[in-house]
Amino acid sequence: MGLRLSYVTVLIPENLAELREASESPDVILLAGGTDLMVSVNHRSRRIGSDATVISLARVPELRSWSHNPASGELVIGGGITWSQLERPPFDSLAPALAQAARTVGSPQIRNAGTIGGNIATASPAGDGLPVLLALGAVVDILGSAGQRSSSLADLLTGPKRTTLAPGEVIVSVRVTETAGWQGYAKIGVRNAMVISVAGVAMVLDGAARKATIALGSVGPTVLLAAEASARLSTEFDWDAWSCSESTIVSVGEMAAAEARPIDDHRSTAEYRRHGVRVLTSRLLKRGIDRR
Repeated sequence: MGLRLSYVTVLIPENLAELREASESPDVILLAGGTDLMVSVNHRSRRIGSDATVISLARVPELRSWSHNPASGELVIGGGITWSQLERPPFDSLAPALAQAARTVGSPQIRNAGTIGGNIATASPAGDGLPVLLALGAVVDILGSAGQRSSSLADLLTGPKRTTLAPGEVIVSVRVTETAGWQGYAKIGVRNAMVISVAGVAMVLDGAARKATIALGSVGPTVLLAAEASARLSTEFDWDAWSCSESTIVSVGEMAAAEARPIDDHRSTAEYRRHGVRVLTSRLLKRGIDRR
């Protein structure tokens, strides 16, 4: 009996035009940092068949670039920007909460490989960058064989590890706008480092817009906006004095917890996740008032 060898096709485009052409191949698998893909392959929850086409995104410069417009405040982050980049200047001043979230992602090795585009495409409710991006009203720019399109992050994420991305579509960049005031992110897990979030909260206090936004992670089928808690805080926060009452801090925490949609699973109980949201929301608000 002869030996039959199977080979996976690997394409390495070097610009967006080549990437778009490559994405037309059938059964496309996109490879950026590989920190999610290789875990699923190793756990055998995903299989790379011999007829698959793996597209490496490592050499597409547009995915590794970023820009900032001081006039509009728009920050454009390439989908291939890594967490280790995001945790350092200039991102720690342009998007402080995103830098805080980046520092909580895995180990240094994971942060050096994992990308913001991969975090979005994986669409895990526990993805650390997602609550921050949702709170900042992020818009995602996408490229596929049909051309380019943009989507709000809220519309892109449809469920646990589900998105509106079509096969072969690539996240080129994500856009957020600077806010004047304070923003922060915090999460809890079963240990202090290298841990999947049990509950996460992002908070943005935009003094210019006089608007507060609270987003929740790991407590629903996807990341969630705590709309009622955000509205209450926006109304009751004293934007001129940059303060709010202790009763507001308590009530906003309670409202955010009530808006969570957690489940019991192997990492936590729904009850503990709600408690975590309550504590993290109050804690972040106190930090925001102190601007630290």
